[in-house]
Amino acid sequence: MSDRRNVLFVVFDQFRADCLFGDLAAHVQLPTLRALLADGVGFSNNYSVCAPCGPARASLLTGQYAMNHRAVRNGTPLRHDTPNLATELRKAGRLPLLYGYTDSAQDPRVLPQADPRLTTYEEVMTGFDEVVRQRFEDRGGPWISHLVRRGYALSEETIFRPQGPEIDDPALYDASDSDTAFLTDALLADLALRPPGWVAHLTYIRPHPPFVAPAPYNRMFDRDTMPAPRATGSDHPFLDAARQAVPMASTIQGFDNRAEDEDAVARIRAVYMGLAAEVDHHLGRVIEFLRQSGQYDDTLIVVTSDHGELLGDFGCWGKSHYFDAAYHTPLIIRAPGHEASAGTIRDEMVESIDITPTILDLLGFDIPDSMDGRSLRPFLQGHSAADWPDYSYSELDFGNPLRPTRFQEVLGIGPDEANLAILRERDQTLVQFGADLPCVLFDKTGPGEAENVAGASGAAETILRMTQKMLRHRMQNPDGLFARTMITSGGPKRAAPTDRPPVGAAS
Repeated sequence: MSDRRNVLFVVFDQFRADCLFGDLAAHVQLPTLRALLADGVGFSNNYSVCAPCGPARASLLTGQYAMNHRAVRNGTPLRHDTPNLATELRKAGRLPLLYGYTDSAQDPRVLPQADPRLTTYEEVMTGFDEVVRQRFEDRGGPWISHLVRRGYALSEETIFRPQGPEIDDPALYDASDSDTAFLTDALLADLALRPPGWVAHLTYIRPHPPFVAPAPYNRMFDRDTMPAPRATGSDHPFLDAARQAVPMASTIQGFDNRAEDEDAVARIRAVYMGLAAEVDHHLGRVIEFLRQSGQYDDTLIVVTSDHGELLGDFGCWGKSHYFDAAYHTPLIIRAPGHEASAGTIRDEMVESIDITPTILDLLGFDIPDSMDGRSLRPFLQGHSAADWPDYSYSELDFGNPLRPTRFQEVLGIGPDEANLAILRERDQTLVQFGADLPCVLFDKTGPGEAENVAGASGAAETILRMTQKMLRHRMQNPDGLFARTMITSGGPKRAAPTDRPPVGAAS
């Protein structure tokens, strides 16, 4: 591919993969994403390697596991010199444009102590050129200014509160003035003035909560036919902590006393599907612009999400958990020159850290040694990769070093213990905790995530095998910045990329 072709890298926020590839797919219409699937390659087993938003985007854009970049919480700084998609594009003469946000807490070592950038976790990752500012907690940003100009009477209580007595009543603003519509309008107005060769990182905040949608999206889908959340027959100390830390009421504004009953859950799930349909609609506007301007065939398009959402499954909400719904995200890649694989759905276990290396590889740029992910190019070419890992790995840090989280209070643990790691194979999932908590084992050939089978007969052998595999994974994937560099009598020498052993090949 020519290195001057356009790049459209779209990231939704908190978008569940099963809206596209699973149980919910039959209940939500996503015509843009489905058309893109038919014209590109889909990955049905793509998992974010961490959550929540800040850590997930740090991994997505640096190609690193959280255990390496260590920006493990919203507000934990990312080292300023960590190579990422934007810095590598700049090295190659490309300008990475940001329409939205990256949730990157800044490195305090390189900024004055009083710098305002050190007061928010919603700053911009090093290397990106912020074209349109849109941040969730930015109450003075361009979208809010747009709403004021449009005559809406705003307050902290009304911006994201349903306008009515029910939790699925419409938002204050019209669909044409939503945050999703505003960002799309701004992107299209800007790209219309740019010559071909642009690189656009477009980040929609939806369907992230608060779950409120403008009409008609708030009741676009029938709550009575919406699949009920998954139920669990298991108990675990972390489950109780998660339910207390992120209750249903935390996902909506103005309904703190609303009972978490079947009706409320169904309404919220239907609103979530409406928000998913809304971002699909506006992505369709972007695709139509590319077609109308004659740029579609010369644009690399990548669509994914930073992480998922529990949405009431197992009595849990949000993404701070170990269940798949918190990490399983859609991934679609349409790469010019790879039309022969259009419509293919790959089921290999791939990870969010593979996306940045893939973009760099497709553009013909070097992949830094610091990146743990691998290019997905072979799958776009219709090939298999015999040395590809047969598992995925994710991490979650649920502590806070300054103020104990509800997780820490319920579990009685400190911030250094408040973390977990997940190893997913096709048939089993193992969850290990940093604290002295029992591990969790799911058997996908049986009850799946509905039952923790760690105590079942014969489980000890599986736990030992997978624990050893998790340990090997961590040993084989330390920070790789200088892993292939040696200081010699002839000066620094670096091994060629082809000399690098396949990541996670051992099992």
